[in-house]
Amino acid sequence: MPANNNHHYLNFTKRERRGITSIIVFIIIVSVLPFLYPLFIPAKKYDKEAFKKQLAQLQINAADSFKKRNNKYEADENNYYQQPAAMRYKEASFTGTLFYFNPNTLDDAGWQKLGVRAKTIQTIRNYLAKGGHFKQPGDIAKIWGLSANDANRLIPYVQIAAPASIHRPADFTVAPAISIPAKYPAPAIIDINLADTTAYIALPGIGSKLALRIINFREKLGGFYSTSQVAETFGLPDSVYQKIKNRLATGNTPVKKININTATAEQLKHPYIKYNVANAIVQYRSQHGPFASLQALKQVVLINEELYQKISPYLTIDAE
Repeated sequence: MPANNNHHYLNFTKRERRGITSIIVFIIIVSVLPFLYPLFIPAKKYDKEAFKKQLAQLQINAADSFKKRNNKYEADENNYYQQPAAMRYKEASFTGTLFYFNPNTLDDAGWQKLGVRAKTIQTIRNYLAKGGHFKQPGDIAKIWGLSANDANRLIPYVQIAAPASIHRPADFTVAPAISIPAKYPAPAIIDINLADTTAYIALPGIGSKLALRIINFREKLGGFYSTSQVAETFGLPDSVYQKIKNRLATGNTPVKKININTATAEQLKHPYIKYNVANAIVQYRSQHGPFASLQALKQVVLINEELYQKISPYLTIDAE
């Protein structure tokens, strides 16, 4: 009886044998398939030379793009030298009406007429209610919520009345005045052609970048012949120039001059002289001979009176 049971467990039916065989075949196919795949589907071939050419072209395009951006920046920067300072900056829109006022007595309606926001007006009210007092025009720049642009517009119109005179008895005697030295010395005047970055940084509103730009612009020009030229510096707001213009002086330092009778078009390169103007000067000289005077430059078609007045301080007909 036991022998018969063992024989029963070791035998498989025909259906079971087929199932086992199918599973074995399936396992073999799955195991071999990755090795057979490349034989039926060839790998995609890549052209290495074409890839290298594409990579090189991308590098060239990137370099050209960078060069164009730099050229555009330089062109824009040079254009700033030709434009008045007032045209270079679009400050925030100002909807108020300017008039002379006393910030210690002006009512809410007056502040609103000046274009000050309601929230800022409330700040002013709280300050005055707590005993605060504006002693000088520049104090309004400390108002929380009042932008620097608005403060710069309003400060010239601030008029703070002097304290009311005190009535004294007829027999009241006034003690002799005691001379007290000023707490703060008068602001220093700087020579714009000799000042270094430290001197410029000492001016209100001028940081290290603006100081360096002013000096770089001075070097490109060959020196300043007028303090108004400082306002043409790239990136210098007109509001800042208005603050510092009374502390600027030209001194006696001569500007660098270019001889228009010997200079080439390249040597005539100057922030105020574009290449087409420089070329026109050289062409006129070659056709009519050396210039007898600087006034003769007005005969050049591209030079009008305004441009002549601007560039003539940097030009000469005398040999160095």
